[in-house]
Amino acid sequence: MTIANSRALDSLDGRIILALDKDPEASALALSRTLGVARNTVHARLSRLERSGALRSFSRRLDPAALGYDLMAFLSLAISQTRAGAVENGLAAIPEVIEVHATTGDADLMAKVVARSTADLYRITNQILAIDGIQRTSTAISVVELMPPRYDGLLNRLSKQESHPSDETTGDAGHK
Repeated sequence: MTIANSRALDSLDGRIILALDKDPEASALALSRTLGVARNTVHARLSRLERSGALRSFSRRLDPAALGYDLMAFLSLAISQTRAGAVENGLAAIPEVIEVHATTGDADLMAKVVARSTADLYRITNQILAIDGIQRTSTAISVVELMPPRYDGLLNRLSKQESHPSDETTGDAGHK
């Protein structure tokens, strides 16, 4: 998913997000003190990041195992291109399908799926195969997550880039 109608993040945005990683419950005032910038600047930046989609929903941080979904699998899906909308809607209707990407190569789509067991995965796969437009699937079960999604390295690099002093004192000067 891309961020529509937004500008790239800058070093202050990176510093704010890293500070939130360290303390997810920090208020705008606490963040402003930690970062040495005006509270209104932090508040404006957080609002913009949320509106633009750069900050995603809090539930995306949840470990599926905490909900009883200990098994994760990746399904390569071959679809009928004329039925792409129906496929997308059908996949969105299955709660265990937690992520879908359009891909290049042998598969048209890659779906990340969670399940309670291999029998549950079989049920979910059959649900997916019943969607009009799905031609075939190939499943790979994740044995262990070696590296979870991470952005801190990218944010650290971004936060070390030079920021504009006017951004840090005026509540987001020059950015709409």
